[in-house]
Amino acid sequence: MNIIINGASGRMGRIVDELIQRGGEHAVAARVDWSNAASGGLSALSEYDGPADVVIDFSNHTATAQVTEYCVERKLPVVIATTGQTPEEMDMIHRAAGSVPVFLSANMSIGVALLCDLAKKAAAVFPRAEIEIIERHHDQKLDVPSGTALLLARRIQEVRPEAELVVGRHENGKRTPGEIGIHSLRYGNEVGTHEVVIAAGSETITLKHEAESRELFGQGALAAAAFLAGKEPGLYDMRSIIE
Repeated sequence: MNIIINGASGRMGRIVDELIQRGGEHAVAARVDWSNAASGGLSALSEYDGPADVVIDFSNHTATAQVTEYCVERKLPVVIATTGQTPEEMDMIHRAAGSVPVFLSANMSIGVALLCDLAKKAAAVFPRAEIEIIERHHDQKLDVPSGTALLLARRIQEVRPEAELVVGRHENGKRTPGEIGIHSLRYGNEVGTHEVVIAAGSETITLKHEAESRELFGQGALAAAAFLAGKEPGLYDMRSIIE
């Protein structure tokens, strides 16, 4: 499989590149990154028109228009591994999924996909439980809360549609019934930890996923790219792989 890496000079882009070189079953068709402009490399997807089977995008959500337009024009499947999309950018992604296979996930870990399913199931079994989500990341992460924390909360909302998301808890207000609290910690080189606390009064369930290495996100992106091969246009995510 020939893979275009968008955001190739970033931390995750470099990891995907290394995994491809190490694995031998895939090849890098092109390395694209806006920072390549000064070095004469490819700084935009539109500069590459060679052979390719899929695009893996680890750049930034602000590149959504460029990525979706390019993939629709070239009829290429795309793995979108960025977070923080605006409503307008999400609309672009949904429109692109009408023409090409699009894999969108706030977290490229299969373990996190399982965590989401477990959290949803626990919330359904304990409908009156108080639920809190705590996420920890490195001190350079831009979005708060993390896309994965929001993904967890939205999966829980599938069985608690009335639940309000409360990001942080300012001042000294009481916890409101039914809310889902989300708390973000930023420090050091923390790769990513997500914890869901389901407090049912007489018992508490804690579900936790810890990322030991950023390689797992690169491995997940490559698994997603392989999954898209031969798929019909549509919007896919990690649930599509594990179900």
